[in-house]
Amino acid sequence: PSGFSDGNSKWLAPANARKGPAKGSKVELSSDGEAEEGSWEMEEEDGSSEEMVDDYGASSSEEEELLPIEQAALKQKSDSGGLSEDDSEEEEEAAAEEEAGRQKTGQKEEDGPDLQLNLDIDEQFKLPTNEQIEKEDILFPPDLHVIHQRIKGNMEVLQDFVVKREEGRTRQEYLALLRRDMAAYYSYSDFLLTKLMDIFPLPELINFLEANEVPRPVTIRTNTLKTRRRDLAQALINRGVNLDPLGKWSKTGLVIYDSSVPIGATPEYLAGHYMLQGASSLLPVMALAPQENERILDMCCAPGGKTSYIAQLMKNTGMILANDSNAERLRSVVGNLHRLGVTNAVVSNCDGRQFPKVRVLGGFDRVLLDAPCSGTGVISKDPAVKTNKDEKDILRCAHLQKELILSAIDSVNAASGTGGYIVYCTCSVTVEENEWVVDYALKKRNVRLVATGLDFGKEGFTRCVPGDGVALMAGFGQRHSVTSHPASSSRFKDRRFHPSLKSTRRFYPHTHNMDGFFIAKFKKFSNAIPQAQKEPAVEAATPSAVPDTATEPQPKKKKLEGSKGDKELKSPQPALKKRRSLQAQRRPVKA
Repeated sequence: PSGFSDGNSKWLAPANARKGPAKGSKVELSSDGEAEEGSWEMEEEDGSSEEMVDDYGASSSEEEELLPIEQAALKQKSDSGGLSEDDSEEEEEAAAEEEAGRQKTGQKEEDGPDLQLNLDIDEQFKLPTNEQIEKEDILFPPDLHVIHQRIKGNMEVLQDFVVKREEGRTRQEYLALLRRDMAAYYSYSDFLLTKLMDIFPLPELINFLEANEVPRPVTIRTNTLKTRRRDLAQALINRGVNLDPLGKWSKTGLVIYDSSVPIGATPEYLAGHYMLQGASSLLPVMALAPQENERILDMCCAPGGKTSYIAQLMKNTGMILANDSNAERLRSVVGNLHRLGVTNAVVSNCDGRQFPKVRVLGGFDRVLLDAPCSGTGVISKDPAVKTNKDEKDILRCAHLQKELILSAIDSVNAASGTGGYIVYCTCSVTVEENEWVVDYALKKRNVRLVATGLDFGKEGFTRCVPGDGVALMAGFGQRHSVTSHPASSSRFKDRRFHPSLKSTRRFYPHTHNMDGFFIAKFKKFSNAIPQAQKEPAVEAATPSAVPDTATEPQPKKKKLEGSKGDKELKSPQPALKKRRSLQAQRRPVKA
């Protein structure tokens, strides 16, 4: 409200106005901190408005700046009774002098911390000695304020390293100290922080680490098999839920800010009108774009959010095979599918790597593979990932993901009239689990990357920049060869990926306010599996690839012919011995 109402103005007594506002009273302030004129309109009739305004301004400005002891003294004076005009004038003069003195001291106090802070920052530009680091290691818990200030100073040096660096110090020393400080400040392992430093630039890395300390917004997906988003939003608002549409990119998502009722126990939730689902997990299904009456495989379906989203996009037509290797997690899948009213799904408990061997289950139009991963994109949900992951865990996940993606590709029918697509996604940000796996699939199977259909998100990493010497595909869907010279513009040392990896998408918590996610979409154009022995010929992209493979068994024929006739073998042997002996005699002479 812009001011007090008529009813509220009755209990504002003039006596109280002289003493200042009561302890529990509320006064409306404008944006610049002064009382609004409209709030005093009712008191102007009594002729006491000027005293109330002066008293209010003095009390509000002085009491905030006075010390608690001075505030208590003023309160005792005000409680003792009204002040005379002479006393009030003297008090005003004294207050003015005190205020002027406080302003001077305040300026000095304000300048002091700034100067001290600048000195601290200047000191952080110098790398600490080994003795200082050992002393810090002894302290428990560490002084996070000192570490934070040192991180800021180190970042400033690295941004202008040539000018601000300490003489005799290398960039590696500053980076090592920065990695150590960030690991201590954000509680990450040195291994994981090194991985993240290879992925993000330093300013963006700080934003990523800060975003992982804050939980992501709660989001729900409307089940259009039973209701509409507008009706669901109105029903939840009536129950005291504060919500908004998730974004223009989603027609079913809602973001929940706060709620007076448990979101996972409302009548609408129990009736299957919505599903608690992260915003990032909606994106793979949107990239898959399932069509009605198709046969679709969800290879790792638990807990069933993506499966139910596929079913509602298909309007309960066709068939969905919801598979997961963990039988315990399939219980939640069955419960969610029943609650949401999904009738076109079949639940199976199989190892995803065995699907191509079972011929009956092959020939799907589309496959969604939400592969098991290290979870480096959902650290806000599981902070244990900061310290419990190492190189073996990453490589183990990458190996499993490569097996699963080949199985997913082999389960798709390239001759499908409407499909032939595979969507690969993970909730990890590491390159080993994303770009490396996709690049591996491009080399091992007759697939190519296509656009995901998502209008936002960052492009996947690729080392293929102009001048890197990357040979494009020799033919449609053929594998590519990469030169081995180092690339100065790359971030991943000696790794280079196919140029089409630009069509993949990465999502980060600090840029999109959702869990870290990676999405790639393949199009399969041939059911034939390339043979491994043709890799060198195809990678070289030479026209003599086919003749080379055809002439491989010729040496065997020569051996067979020689075994039948010994005369042919005995005749060239003396000549060869003479040539070798002559060469051996001539070599020392030349030397």
